[in-house]
Order: sequence, then C-alpha cells, then structure tokens
Amino acid sequence: MSTDRHAAEPASPGPQGEAPQAPATGPAEAAPAGAPGPAPEKPPAAGTATPDTAAPAEAEAPKAADAESGTGAPSASDETGTDPTEPETPSDGDDTAEAETGPGSGAETPTASAEAGDGATEPEAPTDGDEGPGAAASGGAGDGDGGVAGGAGGPGAEPTVSGRGGEGESPAGPQPTAEAEGDAAAQQLSEAQAELAAQRVERERIARRKAERPSPVQAGAKLSGTAADLLAAVRAVESGEKPSPRYFDEAPAAPRRPAPAPAQAAPPRPRPAAAAAADRSPAAPSAAAVEAVRAVLGRGGAPEQLAAPAAAALGEGAADALTENPWRLLAVAGIRPTQADSFARALLGQAAGPGDERRAAALVGWLLEQAALKGHTALEAPTLESALDRYGVPQPAEALEQAVAEGLVLVFHEPLGAPVAEGEEQPVRVLMGLEAYALAEESLADGLARLAGTFTGAAGSADAADAADAADWEAAATGTGAELIRAVAAHGLVVHTGGEAARAEPLALLEAAGKLGLRTCLAAHAPAPGAVTVAGLLAGTEGPERDADGQFALDLLVVLDAPQLDVESAAELVESVPDGARLVLSGDPAVLGSAGPGRVFADVLAARVCPQPVSRIPDPGPLGELVSGIGIGELNQVEAPGKEVVIVPVRDAGEAVHRTVQLVAESVPRAFGIGADGIQVITPGHGGPAGTRALNAALKERLNPGPGRFDGFDPGDRIVHVPSPGRAVPGRVVSADAEGLHLDTAGGPVVVPKERVAAQVRHGWAVTAHQAVGMRWPAVVAVLPGDAAQTLSRDWVYTAFGRAERHLSVVHGVDQALPRAVAEVLPKPRTTRLAGLLRTQAAAAGEQPE
Repeated sequence: MSTDRHAAEPASPGPQGEAPQAPATGPAEAAPAGAPGPAPEKPPAAGTATPDTAAPAEAEAPKAADAESGTGAPSASDETGTDPTEPETPSDGDDTAEAETGPGSGAETPTASAEAGDGATEPEAPTDGDEGPGAAASGGAGDGDGGVAGGAGGPGAEPTVSGRGGEGESPAGPQPTAEAEGDAAAQQLSEAQAELAAQRVERERIARRKAERPSPVQAGAKLSGTAADLLAAVRAVESGEKPSPRYFDEAPAAPRRPAPAPAQAAPPRPRPAAAAAADRSPAAPSAAAVEAVRAVLGRGGAPEQLAAPAAAALGEGAADALTENPWRLLAVAGIRPTQADSFARALLGQAAGPGDERRAAALVGWLLEQAALKGHTALEAPTLESALDRYGVPQPAEALEQAVAEGLVLVFHEPLGAPVAEGEEQPVRVLMGLEAYALAEESLADGLARLAGTFTGAAGSADAADAADAADWEAAATGTGAELIRAVAAHGLVVHTGGEAARAEPLALLEAAGKLGLRTCLAAHAPAPGAVTVAGLLAGTEGPERDADGQFALDLLVVLDAPQLDVESAAELVESVPDGARLVLSGDPAVLGSAGPGRVFADVLAARVCPQPVSRIPDPGPLGELVSGIGIGELNQVEAPGKEVVIVPVRDAGEAVHRTVQLVAESVPRAFGIGADGIQVITPGHGGPAGTRALNAALKERLNPGPGRFDGFDPGDRIVHVPSPGRAVPGRVVSADAEGLHLDTAGGPVVVPKERVAAQVRHGWAVTAHQAVGMRWPAVVAVLPGDAAQTLSRDWVYTAFGRAERHLSVVHGVDQALPRAVAEVLPKPRTTRLAGLLRTQAAAAGEQPE
C-alpha cells in the first residue's frame, strides 16, 4: 500500500512497518495550493496501507437536513448509536435509505443515506442508508442497524439507531402524486387539451379559495406562526436547504417510512414493470379528498402543500381523521411531533394536551415507524415507554396498554435463553411492533420452515428414484462448490457465506443443477451478469413466469447479495418459491445490511435451522488480503507492488475534492489504463463539503460539463436511478424531452417523468457505500473526509473497500479514525423476531412424532 502526500498519482508502497513514502520517480501531479505539509511524526497504525480517517459527519443514515433530494450541512451521524425511538435527522449517509424529511416530502430513507443509503438505510438503513435516490437510506457504515441485544439484540438492551435503512443508503422515495385517477383519461387527450383542462381546474380551485378568504394572501408572505413555520420547512426540504431548527425537536427524527413507490413511467418500450409497480402502489386520493384535507389544514394553520401527502397517507377519509385526531398528521412523511402538536392546538385549542389519548396513540405508531427506518421490526416495551416519556406522555405504560387494546400495535413475548425445567417460568422479553412487519416476519418464518423441511434425508432415501437423484447430485459435487452442491442436494433451504470470490460457487451449483434438468434462476440485489434483480423478479418483469397460485416456475432459486433482503421483500420472495423447490441464500455477512427493516440473512444464520456451507475461496491479491483483514477487525498493511492500494492524505474537504477529481480524471487512467467510467468514487454521505453532491458537481465539471438544462442533468451524465427506497441502479443520461429524462441503466432503458427526477435520479460519479453494495468496479476511490469520524464502522469500510477489483485509492483526511472504526465500531444491532420464530418452529418440528 502506498501513501501519496504530494501527488494524486498512485505511489509505491513503502517497506513493511514503515511510514509509506511518495515514489521517488514516476509521474507526479502538481500539488494544489495549500497542499499538505510534511508527513506526521507518528505513522498510521498497523498498516499505513489503510489510512486512518475520521468518519464523515454525513452519516450513512439520511439526515433530515439533507434528504435524498435536497442538500444541507453535515450533521452528526446516526452511526454513533442512539435510541431508535429517538428519531434522528436523516443523515446524508448511504444509499439506500435516504428519505425526504420535510413536510410535504413523500419519501423515507436509506441511504442511505440510501441512498438508500450507509447505515441502510441512511435511516441508515445506512441508507449511506442509503441508500439517495439511493439508498436513504444508508444505512450506516452499514447504514446502521439499530437494535437491541438479545435474539436479534439482547435482553433489556435499548436498541441503538443506525442511519441505515438503510447506509442510510436508502434513497428518498418518490414524492406522493395523484396520478392513478385520470391516467386513462389523460392518455386519450392531446397534450394541449390536457393542459387546457388542467388550467380550468386550477382556475376554479383558485376562485373557490379566493371566495373563502376575507383578503388575499400573497405567496405566503403574510403567513405567521405555525403556518409560516410549516411552509418554511416544506420549502426548505423542497429546495434542499436545511429546515429551520426552531421547527424541530431537540433530537431530529429520521423521516417516516415512505409509501410504496408510484408506478414508474413507461420507458420507450413499455415494460411490464410499470404496470406491476402501479398494482402495488396505493390508489391516488381523489381531488375531492385532497380539497377536504386542504380545508382542515387551513383551519389548523398548516400549509396546503401537505394536503395531497396527507390524503394519500390517510386515505379517502383523511379530512375526517384529521378533524377527529389532529395528531394523525404524523402519518405524513417528515412531520414531527412538535409540528403535529402545533396543528392540534390550532384545531382543538386548550383541549390539546400532552396527555391526550389520541396523541399517545399516534406517537406510538410514529415511534415504531421511525424504528423501522433504522432496521427494527419491533421494539422492547421499556424502550417505547421511555420514548413516550421523553415526548411528554404522562403515563407511558398505560398509553402502551391502550394502544395494544385498540389493536394499533401488537405485543409479543419472546422466550430468552434455553428452555427451563418443568415448573419454572421461562424468561421472556416483551416486544411491540406494527402489524405489517409482524406479519411479514411470521410469513417469512413459515416459508423458510416449509423449505427447510424439504428433501431432508433425500440422499439416504430408500426410494429408487430418490436414490438415483442423490447419486446424480453426488456425481455433480466435484470441484468448485462441491460442498454447496451436496448441501443443496439434500435440503430445500441452504445459506451460503463467502466474499466476492465465493460467487463462483453458486454459479457452479447452477451449472450442475442445469445439467440435472432442473429449472434454475439466479437473482441479485444489483444488476449482475447472468442474474435477474430481486426487484425485477418480484415485479414480474424478470425471471421465470408464475403459475396460477403466483409461484415461480422453477426448481432452484439462488439469491446473491442476500444480506440486502429486508423482511418484506424476503417474505414475498419466499412465498413465491413453490413446494419441492430449493432456495439458496448467498452473501457476505460482513457487508452493510439491508436498507429496509429486518436482518433476514443474519437471523437465518443465527437460527441455525439449515446447512450453512462457508466458502473457502479467498479473495485474491493485495485487495483481497486487505478486505479480508477488515472483515475480522484488522487493518493490515499489505504488500502492493502494483500500486493496488494507494493512500492519498489530505488536510481538508476542499483538498479531498481536488485530489479525487485528479485521481478519476488523470492519475488512475494514466497509471492503470482504466477509463473514468471504470472508476467509482465512494464517500460516506451525500451532503457536506466532500459528500456525493459536492464530488459529483466537481466531477461533472471536469468530465461532462454542461448547463444541466433538465433539472441539473445533461446527456452523457453518469447517474444512479433510484426507483424505490433501497435500490440504486447505475446508468447514464441519454436525452430529455417533454416525456421526461431518458436513461440507459443497467436494467435497460428508463424514462423518469420530470416531476420525479429530483427524487429518483442522482449524479453517479460519486455514490455512498449502500448504493454501491452488490456491484464492483475496476477501480474505486474511497473518500474519507475529516468530518467523517463519527460515522465510519467496520461494515462500511469493508463494503466500500471491497468494491474495487484492481485498484483502491483512499483519500484520507484524519488520524486514527479508520483503524479505530475497523477494530472497534461494529454494525448496529437491530431488534427483530425472525431468529426466535425460526428457532421456535424448529423446536416444534423436532418434538413432533415421526
């Protein structure tokens, strides 16, 4: 590994144990003004190869101040660990978990920053929860999984929040729109007719509103109090600026979990995906429902921009629901308790107090949704009680009991430890969760148990046909993947673990199964050669057909990147695998977790209800050695004779951006013959002076300058398309017209309508780790700015560094934060029920008579 202090050109590695030196010969870039001075007296610990860096202040989890579609100043990361019930501002973190957080925003996180984002979801989720468009979600450095210890967390422990939701790399979801109604009619009207009709409707609406007002209000200029604050927050989020601090609680919350993404506009060649997405999207509210909500909001001093999102979140009876319980406004993405309290006081007057039962009920649901953004599917009762107390609910325990009695939340008693002797009471922890996630986990547990019970003992069956099948499988179990093939021969459910090189084993399994006449399918989180995407498989646009019962017509399904499965998509996937088929979940347990709620892959591993073959194939070369060490908490110096790993120290964010552009545009292409399209920049967050926004702006200026006539994009721009939270698909801008922004993505051509561009498309020269998970590039430039100290974690570093195939440059801005993160900062745990459900089912199956 080399450290280059004076040039962006990759440097030769220094001797083992010594501080790396800049190369004595070879091309070197001129140092920018303010270039760093002499090397520090104390060389980096154990492996100058990998510089110490401070974790980016832009957490992998999305921050409210910097939503996936907005901008904002860096804020503290969720990755530091906080109570999941104390919603944090979504970080700029990764991918897949990013979310919009202002009133009127229609998205969650990731990124992830989901982006996404990391720290999933960025509620980390990442989302770099991202995963931004991405994974707002970033979960956190894994787009953090906040969770409790015990089971999927530990008894009595209060779950910590991670911004992932992913790497906090969950991207902000699409804005709520009212498209469903009128789509059919609009298709039959010419563009001019549609425009005239829309203008007539708008004129009528304006006339009605003017008639209701004693005097005109111009563009919000005369608003004051709650209305002015709400409107300012809405506009701040829409413009990408940080919302007014007076409008939020002391501990800003991650955005609410968004509704399913609306149908994506059909690309030039219509794809079934658009129709499938439309089927899953909630029906848009009627114009009458939106107008009724607007009237209620007006009485409560809230801006009319919230009318459509509120009507979409609460349904056709939204106006009555808000009138009866103003705190139901919390169902709108980005609304905080302080905002809902102000709205309730305006409607109810003195009757609106902190002890109102309606307020407590709404807060319970809101707190659980905030926890879901951070990866939890449930929370311990004491954690919820503590959170309610912080929000001023006088009797939290009674409020929880009332919420359970009214069916707003479900309560679960999860056994702890080994079974006790007869007559002794089994210790349990009391969990509370929302019905949607509870049903998803239970459905998933049932489906996995069904598959796990298939083919058991088949290899030793006395039946002649079964014996012949076993012999055929055994004959195929040679060479690469032999252990995996044997496990799959005798079991319906298998979990396979390993690094990037281990992907060869599932491929060998698929080849062997194909030769045996089985119908096979390979699915992955991100587009990959020979694989369909999990999203496309579930949408019905990729992969095998479904039968009349909705199950896949296949015999073997192999899922790569299985750690990226959230509980809802995993449940849908497993339900679609027919009886008699086999399912293999394959992935690297050290990478960032999913942008959405749950920790499916880790829970199945922890439950130990099926074979778990571990790959013995090591990742090759210096990069493989470096990443493997990070996976076990060691940041080792590695010999890199071919400049496979290079350190580029920087003093500040400005220099980090300058060096990154040098590396992408000049140094790496010249030294390795890798074009700029083969180089991916990865940074912990979206906002801040060295986040994805700043880096993408600088890289665009250098690599594809242009006026950005279509919402900041030009033909040739490298982008990531985020059609739904937690997904980030790389691509390039082709053109733009009245239909929308035309993209050429890894999933095929796509047209994004103009109104969705800001929420679904980002420039893609620089991404968060949650947006990058599942993909690899010939070269990676990992940017670790000096404000990143609180967001780095082992899984974030492992994921970011592991995306490089041939070369890794680390733009390093601080001292010991990087080795400290690798050695000490573990992924945030998530509170889930899946592992316990699987163990219970396995125990029950073992007690049944043969």
